[in-house]
Amino acid sequence: MFSDFKMAILEHRFFELGLTLFFLIFFLTVRAIVRKIIALHTKKFDLDLSRKKYANKFFNFVWSLLFLVVLGIIWDVSVRGLSIYFASFFTVAGVALFATWSMLSNITASVILFFNFPFKIGSKITIMDKDDSVTGTVQDITFFSIQVLTAEGHLVSYPNNMAIQKAIKQINESNEIT
Repeated sequence: MFSDFKMAILEHRFFELGLTLFFLIFFLTVRAIVRKIIALHTKKFDLDLSRKKYANKFFNFVWSLLFLVVLGIIWDVSVRGLSIYFASFFTVAGVALFATWSMLSNITASVILFFNFPFKIGSKITIMDKDDSVTGTVQDITFFSIQVLTAEGHLVSYPNNMAIQKAIKQINESNEIT
């Protein structure tokens, strides 16, 4: 009798199990394709491996969040029972995001810098800012900032969200601006 009960539950949830397996395979495939695109982009433009790692982390987070939402829809997770938790979470998240909006814009800007900007680690650049222009060699590009080593030996952290808003001149080895 107990095995009949197990079979009834399994038959009842067969559609959800099959759909879950399908979307798991789908998301893993899409994740592998995105990782391959990032690897090809890194190799094509001779980018630093840490930038590849940052981009992979960002897209892994996005895919995981999307997968959890899809699982919630497939398994018909009741929002009514979770509404207090959701309300609390979104209240805290809203305050945190409002207070740290620049952190999110810096992370988004780092992804844009990864795919669309011509400079890389080791490039000599000038970030054109009215009173605070920065000239030096790019040491690192993180989620939040570009680290530029100036000729005086100072390490300047320039926020990514500001870097995509300013003109950036790349200086090649013969001191010509490109």
